[in-house]
Parts: sequence; C-alpha cells; structure tokens
Amino acid sequence: MATELHNLSDYDPAVTPSGKNKRVGIVYAEWNPEITYALRDGAIKTLIDNDVNKEDITVASVPGSFELIYGAAQMAKSKRYDSIIAIGCVIRGDTPHFDYICEGVTAGLSRLNVEYDTPVIFGLITTNNLQQARERSGGRLGNKGDECAVTALHMMGREWQGSDTHNED
Repeated sequence: MATELHNLSDYDPAVTPSGKNKRVGIVYAEWNPEITYALRDGAIKTLIDNDVNKEDITVASVPGSFELIYGAAQMAKSKRYDSIIAIGCVIRGDTPHFDYICEGVTAGLSRLNVEYDTPVIFGLITTNNLQQARERSGGRLGNKGDECAVTALHMMGREWQGSDTHNED
C-alpha cells in the first residue's frame, strides 16, 4: 500500500510553488463528514500556509461524492479558479454501490481535467473501513487534504502553454 510508505502530509516547502495570487475552489462531499471536513480543513490550512489568501479560497459543499463531479464542473465553467480540489470519502459496504460511485467519480473528474483549462485535483479517498479513512484524514498516515493542496500548488505553479518541459534533442 503506497500510503504505508508515505505520509500524505509530508511535502518539501522548499520545492512547493507559492500560491500567491492564486484562486482555488474546493468542493467537498457532506457524506462521511468526520472525514471530509478534516480533509477540507487540511487542504485549506496547507493552501494558506503556502501563500494562498484565505479570500482567494472558495469552499462549496455537495451532498455526496458522486455530486463532486457537478460541483467541480460548475467551478471549472466559471473560469474563476486556478485550480479546483474535489474532496470526498467512500467507504466500502456490503453492496456494489461503492464500486459504481468510485468509478463514476473517477471518470467524471478525469473528464473535467481534459475538458477545462483548470486542473481538478482528485481528493476522493476510497477505503475498506472507517479506520482507514480516519488514518488518511489526519491520522497516522497524514491528511489527504494536505496532499491535494500541495498537488494544486504544483499544478498552478507550472507554465503549460508554450512550455518545453521535455526536450529530446
């Protein structure tokens, strides 16, 4: 398991781009609030710690993880954000509902990344039980919200158009 080898909250501030003058949208699911609120709060704190002004962070909630697609799409359509973080938590149950939700959200958020010029950061944690979710939302494995914020900072810190990041000559 990858997170067993890497704490989700560990990052090197020296190589993390500043969020100064950047606008970030965060959409989070209200389902599993113990987990999603902790993820949301971790993302906000990490963004602020890396120079994103609190006023430049917009936070919106949706009822469940499947609705993250719609919330993130609305933020992307507005063209007001330099990055969007989608946060949710799906815990495996006794039915295949878990699989359908996880696959649907993954496909939907992936689609937004190619349809819009705003990076949408995948902050959906999918676990087998509540304990695993707690470990990834501020527990012994750190906070996936921190990791999502750092990912957003890196994506916003890159120059995409006209950049030559790989030269084969």
